[in-house]
Amino acid sequence: MKNDLFELLWKALRETLYMVAWSSFFALLLGMALGILLVVTDKGHVLQSVHVNKVISFLINGIRSIPFIILIVLLLPLARLIVGTSLGPTAAIVALSIGAAPFLGRIVENSLKEVGAGKIEAAIAVGASPITIILRVLIPEALPALVRGVTIAIIGITELTAVAGAIGAGGLGSLAIRFGYQRFREDIMFATVLVIILLIQTIQWTGDGIAKSIHNRRYKLE
Repeated sequence: MKNDLFELLWKALRETLYMVAWSSFFALLLGMALGILLVVTDKGHVLQSVHVNKVISFLINGIRSIPFIILIVLLLPLARLIVGTSLGPTAAIVALSIGAAPFLGRIVENSLKEVGAGKIEAAIAVGASPITIILRVLIPEALPALVRGVTIAIIGITELTAVAGAIGAGGLGSLAIRFGYQRFREDIMFATVLVIILLIQTIQWTGDGIAKSIHNRRYKLE
């Protein structure tokens, strides 16, 4: 019985880590692009474009307003087109990435807006290009806040894998529902919850540690 429980947990954990890792990677790429565009196209910024800013903001708000379980269903054809199937962890990555990207975009936007206007104005004064300002000023200055925000987003993606598991994505959420709840296996239910708690705590501790390290290194340098 113990070996059976361990094997189920280990398989489900691998599937969850697989979904979280790849979904976080793709969501971060999309979210960074969206967040940076929201900031630099804002009024008075280096690539001011009110219309572009409004369109991006509308798209982000629109996607974020859709409940995730409905978003998964809507994206099933896209997942099937990209990965060849609408079931399993790989298919879930499509919905997880698209669902988390707008949330990450807002996190990136808020983090970058914490950078002092004076530093941006100084960069403009010395003739820095918009790309240089983004890569050498905005992102480095906002890095600790970005790390903390990304940590929150990864935890959110981890929680969303449980929702995805309810419709065939696999992972710890699927294990808790199919084997724990539906088969009345309380041992599987509690073990799964414990593993999820430990996983989320590990992500939080790691993110906090990285953010603190960046902050301390910058403080010592200054």
